[in-house]
Amino acid sequence: MSKFSKLGLRRVIGAGAVAAVAAIGLAGMGAGDAAAVGLPNGYKKAVGVDGESIQTWRKGESALPAPSVANNGAGRAAVVSGTYTAKASKGVSGNIAVKVLIGCQVDITGLEGGISGTISASPSLSGSLSVPLKPGEVVVADVTDKDIKEGGAASVQLDRFAVDVQQCGGYASARTIVTTVGAKGYSTDDGTVSGEGSYIQSTLYGKPFSLN
Repeated sequence: MSKFSKLGLRRVIGAGAVAAVAAIGLAGMGAGDAAAVGLPNGYKKAVGVDGESIQTWRKGESALPAPSVANNGAGRAAVVSGTYTAKASKGVSGNIAVKVLIGCQVDITGLEGGISGTISASPSLSGSLSVPLKPGEVVVADVTDKDIKEGGAASVQLDRFAVDVQQCGGYASARTIVTTVGAKGYSTDDGTVSGEGSYIQSTLYGKPFSLN
């Protein structure tokens, strides 16, 4: 039996097939009545050798740069909203995970995969994450994930989710990453695969946005 690693720490909120992560209010962050910038929708379909498939969507994503709650001149922040959905074909089950790729004084426009600095930063109850990041560094921070039942669909919704970067004294930007895995015989309990079908893996990158 092959074993594939899942997120070490999972946070699922809400009922049914939707995991929702809500953010803290913007009033305390000084964002005022500024409008969030809409980001492009995205879609990707991954197909296994036997025809099994998982489709992934990114819809309604937006970002709004906001002052860091630390207010120390070395913090950068933004709030992100969006809905991320995955649908599996008949007999396939799996997992959808939302992450954020963050760079300090690094152009992350074409940066995909191979990130050596990966951290686990599960959101707090307020719906935010704080990441220490020095100039020239790039990290991938885990936000949340949701299991996909056999032949079903699952969604993760971010509602003004706050991304706060500390120790970054220069330009900072981020982009969402949606990773989807699945297979026939995939166990949502421990992320193992029985070998009944091909293992499917898909990564959907969002458009970079600035942190204030």
